[in-house]
Amino acid sequence: MFDKILIANRGEIACRVAATCRRLGIKTVAVYSDADAQAKHVAVCDEAVHIGGAAARDSYLRVDAVIDAARRTGAQAIHPGYGFLSENEAFAAACASAGLVFIGPPVEAIRAMGSKSAAKSLMEHANVPLVPGYHGAEQAPEFLQAQADEIGYPVLLKASAGGGGKGMRVVESAADFKAALASCQREAQSSFGDDRVLLEKYLTRPRHIEIQVFADMHGNCLYLFERDCSVQRRHQKVLEEAPAPGMTEQRRRAMGEAAVAAAQAVGYVGAGTVEFIANQDGSFYFMEMNTRLQVEHPVTEMITGLDLVEWQLRVAAGAPLPLRQEELRLHGHALEARVYAENPDNNFLPSTGTLKYLRTPAAVAFERGAHGSDPAPVRIDAGVREGDTISPFYDPMIAKLIVWGRDRAEALARMRQALAKYRVAGVATNIAFLDRLVASEPFATADLDTGLIERHHDALFPAAQPVPAAALALAAAALLEREQIRQRKQYLDSTDPHSPWHQHNGWRLNGHYERTLQFDQDDTRHDVVLAYLGDHSTLAVAGRTLPFAYRHEQGALQLTLGDTRTQGHVHVDGATYHVFYEGRHWTLQWHDPLAQQAGHEGGEGKLTAPMPGKVIAVLAEKGGKVTKGMPLIVMEAMKMEHTISAPADGEIDEVLYGVGEQVQEGAQLLSLKAAE
Repeated sequence: MFDKILIANRGEIACRVAATCRRLGIKTVAVYSDADAQAKHVAVCDEAVHIGGAAARDSYLRVDAVIDAARRTGAQAIHPGYGFLSENEAFAAACASAGLVFIGPPVEAIRAMGSKSAAKSLMEHANVPLVPGYHGAEQAPEFLQAQADEIGYPVLLKASAGGGGKGMRVVESAADFKAALASCQREAQSSFGDDRVLLEKYLTRPRHIEIQVFADMHGNCLYLFERDCSVQRRHQKVLEEAPAPGMTEQRRRAMGEAAVAAAQAVGYVGAGTVEFIANQDGSFYFMEMNTRLQVEHPVTEMITGLDLVEWQLRVAAGAPLPLRQEELRLHGHALEARVYAENPDNNFLPSTGTLKYLRTPAAVAFERGAHGSDPAPVRIDAGVREGDTISPFYDPMIAKLIVWGRDRAEALARMRQALAKYRVAGVATNIAFLDRLVASEPFATADLDTGLIERHHDALFPAAQPVPAAALALAAAALLEREQIRQRKQYLDSTDPHSPWHQHNGWRLNGHYERTLQFDQDDTRHDVVLAYLGDHSTLAVAGRTLPFAYRHEQGALQLTLGDTRTQGHVHVDGATYHVFYEGRHWTLQWHDPLAQQAGHEGGEGKLTAPMPGKVIAVLAEKGGKVTKGMPLIVMEAMKMEHTISAPADGEIDEVLYGVGEQVQEGAQLLSLKAAE
């Protein structure tokens, strides 16, 4: 076994690899960019080496810098994690040339599976079923369109060297093909340095089922069952689970054996994932093989009791696989939710900023259980902590939330309970969306396919609901509690502790006292009227006046409102009150009557950047006529493209940014003169 390894990655996967190394007594070396100097993965490793600038191309994608860091620190091997250099054959070859063990498959296997087109040809010869499509080298737009016309629409455009949902477009008609191809090629070039694409027939209502395979250097290869990753947005997975609901033993064996055949066809060694597209009738087709550990590997660990990173390390050190196929057992059901800093209500745009407040459900980090024993019910794999920044340079994942249950129903219940206890302030998150998704009828009943989110859009994206009375009452209670703390301090510091000015119970010499607290949610103002009535108080909120009391207990605000007792949490950031109640997060601004209110200039006719990023295409020019919905500017952030479209008919008054320029969130990109 190795004494020291370098982890050529960041975030939660770097922390996850370090956890196994720590348990095995292996020293770890982290690498970090300018943006990650204080990152969690740097703190959890034994050593750390700075390798360059904030952008991935200036640091984590620099083969020379990573190899040099491993040499300088005396590391014997490099674990690439996933993403970045994990499926880069040049990097694997450079490791070998430097006398370092690459903890992954042989270079030949990466090369064979690195091109989706070449991989399809290999699978065809290995008798692995394939989706109808075109996987050849000819890339002329006219030729590709002719192939798409022959396959029949809808077709799926995919980056040949792609992964992670980047460089993928569904094309519904021949008229849409050329624009979709150009966009797909741009994103593929940006993400993978390779703009080649392939075409596949786009199947309606398919499921995305993948098989975890493992092979060693002694000719052994097996499959560790399956994961269902059907629930996706923008071709990226949102929820994963294992085993796949409705999977029969016969189908599991057929898919597992096909996955093993795919791995053996390329002389595979280490951990890999063979991804299949599956029809509702049980038929399945090879999509691609990811020659690395997957983001969703924890659900496989939870149902098998195995440490897949440990298996990677042992196989890379030359050891045989520790178990045979017939010794593997499924135990229970596991779900994984990817908690992201993003805004689902705004097309899942990434959200950047500081994690000012972060509370999670009671959970363990990675913990290896005995094979077949019950794992911990909740596990969190995270690469950030409270106070860390979600930057525009990398994937905006906050954590992976993984739960285990004795069956799927128990796992679903635990997931909803865990999501309700996840509280984040400082960035937008997808937590409420995940809760709606897990609770939705199609997911709860396992009516799964890759179009689930789009098909049930109205139910998953309901109209904004009014702030509940209890949430407003919790904000009021938090405000009053802060005032009491401040007044107690004044009392203790005072030379006259008996002064009536130190009272904080609303006492008045003659009569009762009422005060109005005002909280803004977006453009809506909510008045909360508090009345001090001697021995008790009332609160007038949402049209009702109710007895009101609160106390702080075990980290939560315990609230009595009328004859109802409930509880919630409030994080106060200046005049912003983040109320967490019944699994929802309400952001309220206290309208302080004593504070100077700053005005703001209206933004009519201005189109602004929805997130920090780079302008990669300007589709309009000054004086040009536009119609509502027409694409005007294409931005790239976190290697995903985002199109800014015209909000109304009009004329371009001014274009303020050009191709290649970096813009900040909220920056005005252009001005539009509305049509008369």
